[in-house]
Amino acid sequence: MSASTEAIARAARTSEYVISVRDVAKHFPIREGVLQRVAGHVRAVDGVSFDVRRGETVGLVGESGCGKSTLGRCISGLTAPTRGGVYFGMTGAELTQLDALLAVEPEVRTPEQRRELATMDERHRVDSMLKEHRRVYRRNCQVVFQDAFASLNPRHLVWDIVGRPLKIHREASGVALTERVVELLESVGLGRPHLYRYPHQFSGGQRQRISIARALALDPDFVVLDEPTSALDVSVQAQILNLLHVLQRELGLTYLFISHDLNVVRHMSDRIVVMYLGRIAEDGSATQLFEDPRHPYTEALLAANPSLDEDDRAKIRLVGTMPDPAKPPQGCRFHTRCPVATPVCGWEIDDLVRELERTPALAEGLDSVKRGSEFAGELVFDTDEHAAALATAFEREGFPEAMRRAAIDVHASGRVLSVRFEPVGEVRLEGIGEGRRSACVLHTGAPNRVGDRSPHGVG
Repeated sequence: MSASTEAIARAARTSEYVISVRDVAKHFPIREGVLQRVAGHVRAVDGVSFDVRRGETVGLVGESGCGKSTLGRCISGLTAPTRGGVYFGMTGAELTQLDALLAVEPEVRTPEQRRELATMDERHRVDSMLKEHRRVYRRNCQVVFQDAFASLNPRHLVWDIVGRPLKIHREASGVALTERVVELLESVGLGRPHLYRYPHQFSGGQRQRISIARALALDPDFVVLDEPTSALDVSVQAQILNLLHVLQRELGLTYLFISHDLNVVRHMSDRIVVMYLGRIAEDGSATQLFEDPRHPYTEALLAANPSLDEDDRAKIRLVGTMPDPAKPPQGCRFHTRCPVATPVCGWEIDDLVRELERTPALAEGLDSVKRGSEFAGELVFDTDEHAAALATAFEREGFPEAMRRAAIDVHASGRVLSVRFEPVGEVRLEGIGEGRRSACVLHTGAPNRVGDRSPHGVG
């Protein structure tokens, strides 16, 4: 390692924040037709911001499809974000300066501000940093994947798998390499007898131990744990989690722990970030989120956990399926499934169409839907009577009360039913106390009207 690289590594190891995520988005194109033209984008991650302090474990939770694994790949540098950036090894002062620069709209930044931001990107931003900085990051950020069998080369011996990072970074060779691999295996509960075996000769728990040993080979500061125990038996899960706790205490590791299992997250995490449909719904300390959740989605996740027996968890139940991430709902993204939704949560024409799809009797005679915007449109029926019947039903029955109250104009004219909802902007992720944020209008107030400017760094 060169002198400059060593200096960079020392600075990174003494920084207050290991990882700082700023407005990160990852969109995947939807291609259609023979020419594979882009017809839209799946917004797997859609504007996420949070920090990971040195030595802590941050849990990242949410339903399957919420974007947590994609975010983990962006943070680990395996996938480049579509927008925003992941910053490594920043001090508190540098992070304050970065936030001030990012708060300025790109088109009005001064040349000096652009130079400052470019310098910070070269030193700290994972997808833009200079080669020597990226080499430091690659050493100090490692990943343990969910499927240990798929992440281990079936044609390589354990000696090759665990020793490869050491050979690539020229840390050891010959006898010294073998002894270092043995030392790593012993740290995860294996040993010298396992050196010359193939992955298929091990159990699932043992394969995950090999993955952990490989991740620790270069003495990293930060480890992304992507569902590391979800494919294991309960008894083996406990062994792996205890092992991770011991290694963190002994080596001073920082973890991003991605999981859908709330019991595991509670056991492992100091802070928890709850994701829904590509955005953060709520974050805070593990104690705060489990004892006093402040977002209906968090409450629904807790209620769905069979091991949490508290009676008040029955208040909110998670119903329905997650909306299409290619066209997320307006306003609060959870309002289509939320039993305590309000009229200002962002009701739109697509919500009305979804309600009709769930209740075929109400959609009788519907021919087409003409959308003027997200919040206004016309439903065309085959007869005047069907249009008038739906207008009456909308006012009286069959639709959520919050949706009915959000409608500012519903009237039938011949075969056409015109509907218009109050336009609102995205519900912002805002601070609701020390170290806590929530994206719920019940705690942060009504969202901006469409056209109002939102501050940078929306979760």
